Amino acid sequence: MSSALPPKPRIVGPKVRICIIASKYNEQFTDAMVENAIEELGELVPQGRVDLIRVPGAFEIPVMTASILDRDPPACVIALGVIIRGSTQHADLVAASVTEALQRLAVESLRPIINEVLLLDDEKQAYARCIGAKLNRGREAARVAAAMIDIFQELDRSMPRTGTYRKNSNA
Repeated sequence: MSSALPPKPRIVGPKVRICIIASKYNEQFTDAMVENAIEELGELVPQGRVDLIRVPGAFEIPVMTASILDRDPPACVIALGVIIRGSTQHADLVAASVTEALQRLAVESLRPIINEVLLLDDEKQAYARCIGAKLNRGREAARVAAAMIDIFQELDRSMPRTGTYRKNSNA
């Protein structure tokens, strides 16, 4: 696990739309991640538009992501949520399911989906990663989103898509 934020990427110039899909559950922590992500995106993507969609819990994030990608795909999706372990395996199962679904959606849609749905042991870890200044996952998600948007824009300029990649091909 990293112990500090990654360096800031270069500023993304053209207008882009970024969608943050955030869980309402554990809202003290998810609200802080949302606020930090939006603030950081304001600096890194000054001409960007950030749409925020709140869903009840982390488990609902992938289906909302799929719906957004199907309707009007943004340049990037940022998934934010906090899952705190309890005395059962439920948290681990939800976290694994969310991670797998988001990765599948990213690959199928060829859109960056930044997964900051955190699986944590307790509220102390949640505070350190969501509210603290040194290891803030909301800011980190925004930096990764800006970097990925920049990379995809560069690819689009230098290497246009050929359309030969086919989803779900059996080859």
